[in-house]
Amino acid sequence: MLTVTDVRISYGQAEVVHGVSFAVEEGECVALIGPNGAGKSTILKAICGLLRPSAGDIVFDGRSVAGLPGHEVARRGIAMCPEGRQMFPEMTVMENLKLGAYRRRSESITPEIDEMMELFPRLRERSTQMAGTLSGGEQEMVAIARALMAKPKLCIFDEPSLGIAPKVVDEIEETLIKIKGLGVTILLVEQAVSMALRVADRAYVLEAGEVVTAGTSQEMSNDPRVQSAYLGA
Repeated sequence: MLTVTDVRISYGQAEVVHGVSFAVEEGECVALIGPNGAGKSTILKAICGLLRPSAGDIVFDGRSVAGLPGHEVARRGIAMCPEGRQMFPEMTVMENLKLGAYRRRSESITPEIDEMMELFPRLRERSTQMAGTLSGGEQEMVAIARALMAKPKLCIFDEPSLGIAPKVVDEIEETLIKIKGLGVTILLVEQAVSMALRVADRAYVLEAGEVVTAGTSQEMSNDPRVQSAYLGA
């Protein structure tokens, strides 16, 4: 479904992503893991049309999206749950969810609203509350639900556990597993590596803008280098 081939990305004269390649097949969850500054979020921005690669190609659903503007990438079926949640704080929970379905203005979104309320019962209680007054965990639920309201072919999650209490991180993990069970294709960037490997089918490890190793989540969990660097072994 998504193929990233030899992508290079620069900020000014400084190249920060050096020929990265990876793939996500339909219906699977793939994790990008690695330290801060590895280039993970930069790659996501390029996929979503927020940055233009200086070289390489990004093919989604059989067509190149490299260099397309963000609204066109979204129209083709990619949704992103961004790092830091990026709520509209002075809008209600329900208004935030409806904005996620903006490109579906000609369709009824009632079934998806009901589905999100089933997936996140707490949001039903908070539906008329201003998003900016929610806890960090509740805001993350809104951000995830807002992305899913677009009915994306591919849903990208950028650091969903960032700044979340440990107890709520467990809830986020359970939610990602449920979303995966619905058949949604997922690309996950996550610093909580143990959690990412429990959720994902496969993983790529990025360091200093390059893929240094890749494999199934089980292979990554058993890899001594990954254990030493990311799993505290």
